[in-house]
Amino acid sequence: MVKEREEEERLRYLEFVQGAAVQALLCAAAAYAYAKESAGPLRPGVESVEGTVKSVVAPVYERFHGVPFHLLKFVDRKVGESVQELERHMPSVVKEAPGLARSVADEVQRSGLVGTAAGLARAAIARCEPTAKDLYTKYEPEVERHAVSAWRSLNRLPLFPQVAHVVVPTAAHLSERYNRTVSYSAEQGYTVATYLPLVPTERIARVFGETPNAPEMEPIGAQ
Repeated sequence: MVKEREEEERLRYLEFVQGAAVQALLCAAAAYAYAKESAGPLRPGVESVEGTVKSVVAPVYERFHGVPFHLLKFVDRKVGESVQELERHMPSVVKEAPGLARSVADEVQRSGLVGTAAGLARAAIARCEPTAKDLYTKYEPEVERHAVSAWRSLNRLPLFPQVAHVVVPTAAHLSERYNRTVSYSAEQGYTVATYLPLVPTERIARVFGETPNAPEMEPIGAQ
């Protein structure tokens, strides 16, 4: 029961965002602890600043502690629902796989043309591709909108922008590697690679780089 509850609370697709926020809070706590230990006679001043910062950050933290996590769960669930919907349309093609494999083997054995196998595979994938693309275009803008809102809420936390500067480039680097691998595989003639979607890194960077019209609070590091 406990394990099921923990699994329910875990973000399957957006866990890295939650991890970055937790890391930011840990960095802030460690920074204040170090400052108090090293301040000596200045410790009362450090504690005074800490109290002031807490009074400013607390409302933002409380908002993050509840709403944004539920927001992330909502986005995470939407992505999961979309994946399940895509999978629901896949079995018909998967069920055809044994017959398709036999027909490919027979065709190759008769004609000796490996290209025929690629053509049959492409035809099978094309049957489900329009449905997949249609479902993606329906859910993707809504997911993107909520993801940006959650990211901006997290961006108001102290030190989160600095942590994001580490997390985001790493994610971007992995995405670029993925894109290059898919493109290279397609160029080398791997048929399946031609149907793998590329990560729209430029559009993601543009959307997440936009500044909200009326921010409630600037990151402490920017003040």
